[in-house]
Amino acid sequence: MQLTARGLRPVGPVWQAASVLVALGVLAPVLSLAWLALGADFTHWSHLMRHVLPEAAWNTALLLAGVGALVLAVGTGCAWLVTACDFPGRRVLHWALLLPLAMPAYIVAFAYLDLLHPIGPVQGALRALLGYDSPRQWRLPDLRSMGGAVFVLGFVLYPYVYMTARAMFMTQPAHLLEAARTLGESRWGAFRRVALPLARPALAVGLSLALLETLNDIGASEFLGVNTLTVAVYTTWITRSDLAGAAQIACAMLGMVVLLVLLERHGRRHQRFGSTQRMRGITPRRLPGALGWAATVAAALPIVIGFVAPAAYLVWESAKRLQLGEGVSRGLLTSLGNTLALALGVTVLAVAAGLVVAWAARQQGSAAGRATRWPARAATLGYAVPGTVLAIGLLTPALAADAAVARLLGLPGLPLMGLGVILVVACTIRFLAMPVGGIEAGLARIPPALEQAARLLGENVGGTLRRVHLPLLRPALAASALLVFVDAMKELPATLLLRPANFDTLATWLYAEAARGTYEEGAIAALLIVLAGLAPVILLARTQLVQDGAPQETSTTGAAAAGAVLPNP
Repeated sequence: MQLTARGLRPVGPVWQAASVLVALGVLAPVLSLAWLALGADFTHWSHLMRHVLPEAAWNTALLLAGVGALVLAVGTGCAWLVTACDFPGRRVLHWALLLPLAMPAYIVAFAYLDLLHPIGPVQGALRALLGYDSPRQWRLPDLRSMGGAVFVLGFVLYPYVYMTARAMFMTQPAHLLEAARTLGESRWGAFRRVALPLARPALAVGLSLALLETLNDIGASEFLGVNTLTVAVYTTWITRSDLAGAAQIACAMLGMVVLLVLLERHGRRHQRFGSTQRMRGITPRRLPGALGWAATVAAALPIVIGFVAPAAYLVWESAKRLQLGEGVSRGLLTSLGNTLALALGVTVLAVAAGLVVAWAARQQGSAAGRATRWPARAATLGYAVPGTVLAIGLLTPALAADAAVARLLGLPGLPLMGLGVILVVACTIRFLAMPVGGIEAGLARIPPALEQAARLLGENVGGTLRRVHLPLLRPALAASALLVFVDAMKELPATLLLRPANFDTLATWLYAEAARGTYEEGAIAALLIVLAGLAPVILLARTQLVQDGAPQETSTTGAAAAGAVLPNP
């Protein structure tokens, strides 16, 4: 029996072909987008360069810079605080800081637009305390602004940096900081000159993920009146019916995506693996008295802003509607059913495709290596592509496939688009990185000796996967399926652009309600999305708790743990 350098027989042509097809399916929208943009009339470019791109690109750059600064400050500060200090409530706060991940940014913007309205509850209470009678006498700055967008997105997305930074801080050897203190550095100096540089790779990963989510956002930016490139793509396509112009703006967005990915790679360029011997981790320093309670308030504030306040608002508004006896409308129930059906379809397809890609990549020997593992890397690119860009790039190949299916089956119209198949495919491409990364991490924990034994006993590739690996992969498959399911429920940009006629999900229902200014029923849809989003946050919180009790080994173990939780852009 022929074995590779890794001890595994090379994968069969069927698995490799299926893996290549999945990778080509992910690359197809990007190639189609480039063809669509370059094939358009040059007059589109000149119009966009004069009237659309300068403002949209400048707003996007400002938004990315503001959100990046805020998530770095809040995420890194909270991660170091709960790692290096002991204060009241720390055991709860260290996992509660993940809760804003359950809140999509457009839901937080939706909530704060009502909470911070000039005649809303917050400003009304503040005016009463200050002795003012009307908004004309005193009011807070308008939330519909660049500052408001940075505020909302920053306090929703900081957990990406918090999670990766905390994983790195937890695994930093304590003797390095002690040596710095012995040499005369203050605690702040030891953090700035030792702990922070060691955590730079993790910070780059978390920051790049937060910025990619910012670039993908359409709901919060539009609600808050910030004309970003994502909003420009949507309005150019839907409002102005200019697909070529939207494709060209989308190409400009892809340029920003490339810059963000290069930023992440640059931040990790000096990452090296350290010794595998066990090392003593950082011992939290007890903060006494008022200093400890100040740390509690500082760590709790991001949770209150990013999760507690908007969640309490949604519960209050939903309860008011139910107390009035209005109940839940038929349209909202239909949207809930559509959301569950969409999320289920995306989950099944994404996990199946991720299993094919990860299994084919595992079977490649180290001799074949880089030349044959490219499908696994290409399959994860969809996460880095914003939903609006993906939708436009997918439209041309989707219409071609729809026309072919209609001719083959003798059906009228666009059957694939009308049944939502194209939307399922788009969301699958968008979230495929999660099952690929999760299943690859699960496969890496399975010793090759088990597979070698099965193969020597006569099992083929498929039989080995079915009888050996799938039972051991159940936790990784379940976690990947959960993450994909919840993210598909929350997805807004691709759903807005590719949904069939008269098809609403909870996200698009909320978007429509917010556009009309009717907050009561929109709050119920938002609350259902948030409740679903709590499931993966609980999973991540349990991961954090397990890491807290694990022995500290190397300064790179934390980055690896964070990478197993988060998809690699």
